[in-house]
Amino acid sequence: MASTIGSLINFEHSQPIAGPPAALQKDSFALPDLPTAYELDESSRGARPGPSHRVTPSGIQTPTTPSELEQSRPSSPHGHEATEALQQIHERPMNKYRLLAACLMNFCGGLSDSGPGALIPYLEKEYHIGYAIVSLTFVTNAIGFLSAVSLTNALQARLGRAKAYVVAEATLTIAYTMLGCRPPFPVVVVAFFFIGLGFAFNLALNNVFCASFANSTTTLGFLHGAYGIGGTLGPLMATALVTHARPWSSFYLITLAVTLLNLGLAFFAFRTYELDTPSAAHQPLRPTTSNPTGSKRTQLKTALANRTTILGALFIFAYQGAEVSISGWVISFLINYRHSSPARVGYVTSGFWGGITLGRFALSHPADRYVGKRRSTIILTVGALLFQLLVWLVPNVVGEAVAVSLVGLLLGPVYPLAMAVLSQLMPRELQLSSLSGVSALGSSGGAVAPFFTGLLAQQVGTWVLHPICVGLFVGMVGCWVCLPKQVKRRE
Repeated sequence: MASTIGSLINFEHSQPIAGPPAALQKDSFALPDLPTAYELDESSRGARPGPSHRVTPSGIQTPTTPSELEQSRPSSPHGHEATEALQQIHERPMNKYRLLAACLMNFCGGLSDSGPGALIPYLEKEYHIGYAIVSLTFVTNAIGFLSAVSLTNALQARLGRAKAYVVAEATLTIAYTMLGCRPPFPVVVVAFFFIGLGFAFNLALNNVFCASFANSTTTLGFLHGAYGIGGTLGPLMATALVTHARPWSSFYLITLAVTLLNLGLAFFAFRTYELDTPSAAHQPLRPTTSNPTGSKRTQLKTALANRTTILGALFIFAYQGAEVSISGWVISFLINYRHSSPARVGYVTSGFWGGITLGRFALSHPADRYVGKRRSTIILTVGALLFQLLVWLVPNVVGEAVAVSLVGLLLGPVYPLAMAVLSQLMPRELQLSSLSGVSALGSSGGAVAPFFTGLLAQQVGTWVLHPICVGLFVGMVGCWVCLPKQVKRRE
């Protein structure tokens, strides 16, 4: 499967650098008198082999012969990065396994997020609770996501990428073990906190990893396409289990098995990540002052105060809120307002996630290449809004099932396109902190919006799903239009 992923991805190779070395490397010692990070002179990329010198802003001449560059790797005194070409997926064989591991982690996240939509009616029946009480699972899930904001950067800085993934998967293992035991409902609520925490760790690390490649739209499309596959299979598995007299908790034994597989694969794939990945991928995580804790706190505050981070988090908040609200409550809407049976409409959610999956694999690259990331995001969001209105206003179960699938199809490419744009707009030294904030704060929308949908549904009915989703789509458009226009130079 890893080789299949590698063969499917077609990257443009950056222009080769003249001279013996394949790429410029940095010196091993920082220049003490440089007030800011320096960039390699563009003219050096086309220089002939042989001794040459580059004059720094302070007037010091530094050698740039291939042998001298190979012996050294500089770090800026302020932690900024020198300009270097983005890596390609095929540069190192292990990258294919890393992408496979990231996709499987997101696949499990899709299973976990989509399953409850089909299980909610059965949870209500077993625990004798209403919409408002069952929605507490969304609340604790959101708290888990928010708790990860301040922890993800520190977790990787202290443990490294591989062990950070192990912590994330171990957290999910605890959650799925609790749910697999068919516990009392308060324990179910607590388990969803650990699901939010563990998946937020995974999501932030995986987004940064996939955004570090030259064609980030494609790798992010694979990453979130895998989430869509999990989202498609989750309701199918859950509905099949409960309709064949299996307890709802048996679904989480499946997610537990996938999580244990992910734990081993992630550690294997990322165990040498810091050794063989270009320093741009992890240099910002290293403390650059004598007070590492203060440095991390300052970096996190700077990242969270960044305009792109704030708008990106609000955009993803609205996106995830609409996505999970549709997944979680459209079945209840069809049961209560279209008078269908749970067994008949339990598969409608799979159609929605199937549309998301198809959109991410089939539309992400063409939308980026022929229309552009920013413009495509607006067009797709407006299209999803229009089909959501059809689900609301057309009283036909078959027509609504088709419209729900089309909503998913148009929403599918939005997330990878948005993350690719946001990663380009963010300064590299803030990228992990910023994307962690966007992933955690934004993805908490997938818990907050369904919770309020449940509260309102308890009072006025599940039809409130549709005006809430329409409002979230409008909010997405507003946030996207307000994003800064300039794109951060990446190569």
